[in-house]
Amino acid sequence: MNIPRLVVAAPSSGSGKTTVATGLIAALAARGLAVSPHKVGPDYIDPGYHALAAGRPGRNLDAFMCGPERIAPLFLHGAAGADVAVVEGVMGLFDGASGRGELASTAHVAKLLRAPVVLVVDASSQSRSVAALVHGFASWDPEVRLAGVILNRVASDRHELLLREALEEGSGVPVLGAVRRSAAVATPSRHLGLIPAVERSAEALKAVADMGALVAASVDLDAVLALARTAPPLDATPWDAAAEVAPVPGAPRIAVAGGAAFSFSYAENAELLTAAGAEVVPFDPLHADGLPAGTAGLVIGGGFPELYVRELSANAQLRTAIAAFAASGAPIAAECAGLLYLGRELDGLPMCGVLDTSARMTERLTLGYREAVALHDSPLAPAGTRLRGHEFHRTACEPAAGERPAWGWRLPAGPHTEGFASGTLGNVHASYLHLHWAGSPQLAASFAAAAAAHRAG
Repeated sequence: MNIPRLVVAAPSSGSGKTTVATGLIAALAARGLAVSPHKVGPDYIDPGYHALAAGRPGRNLDAFMCGPERIAPLFLHGAAGADVAVVEGVMGLFDGASGRGELASTAHVAKLLRAPVVLVVDASSQSRSVAALVHGFASWDPEVRLAGVILNRVASDRHELLLREALEEGSGVPVLGAVRRSAAVATPSRHLGLIPAVERSAEALKAVADMGALVAASVDLDAVLALARTAPPLDATPWDAAAEVAPVPGAPRIAVAGGAAFSFSYAENAELLTAAGAEVVPFDPLHADGLPAGTAGLVIGGGFPELYVRELSANAQLRTAIAAFAASGAPIAAECAGLLYLGRELDGLPMCGVLDTSARMTERLTLGYREAVALHDSPLAPAGTRLRGHEFHRTACEPAAGERPAWGWRLPAGPHTEGFASGTLGNVHASYLHLHWAGSPQLAASFAAAAAAHRAG
């Protein structure tokens, strides 16, 4: 199967690749093309902007959490029916999982996809040196095809001319475009990066439109498309959720929290639940006065509940309903934001009280991939289950783990336990660990089965 595709990378974070990638997606979509957006790594926020630009879900390609063997199948699944795919990288081109070489780096994913790479270079403080930088990146790994450069934060026509002359003379990598420093678009940030698109509504739509217009005016889109079409066919079968799990009987209804406070989710998680026989029903805890009727299981993913703590706390009717739902023995799976919401309180305000822990904002960022083992049975995973996940938060829970911790893993300081596998019937799984269920599809099967059993009981 062949889908034209390219990877947008950079020498380092902060070079402008999100603006360029989102702008490319929007500009190509404005031409009437069906554009499939993808993001290397675990990040939830950039795919939200990609989705606005493309009009279809932004999907993650994480070789650590899902395994290198699933990257091409997941790509083909997400890009089905697309005219072209744009894959935004993570960090610097060759930066992978700490201590694991190229694993999960942009370069690793580009090789797995056999995709040409476009390097976004912050040229604001250099001229001829840009050729040495690009030459180094182009020659570092011969298996990575660095096929184009987009110059970002260019000061003037004269500056652009110097950059182009240097690259033509010293790198052999063509320049596909140059974005002026004065043309920056507004993409507001806060403590964990860009503000999620779902929270900004009209602002986010304007930002995406501005990115599209900027790239359309600054980049040779015909050259970009021609480059994307040089990607060879992929020898892989598209990922199919129905091939990963078997449906449980009874079509249990599983409510999935969403909205501005709980905006972090991977599309494949819900697809796996559906394939496992569940009816997936989204709801917004900021506005819902109760769980959807007939709910037999509850999933509360990541997001920014600390920014909506007053609204979440004020919705006492829903908090009470969730506490009663947990007490009934119904299965609940919560990660990061969901963990905070299920605790006693967050920054001093009452939450659901399902878990005997309290959370607060801190100055410390906890970030990194984890190799975890389930320490106790839960509706998500039996004890002994091993999988890979990702932490990313500036909050802390006290205590950090219950008498029955959800996970154990090893940190440089030694063994670490985290989260809660609790509830009156062992029915609640809550943790800071973000999980991509495509890498461990048994999670969806286990949770759907627990919901079906609760519904039947």
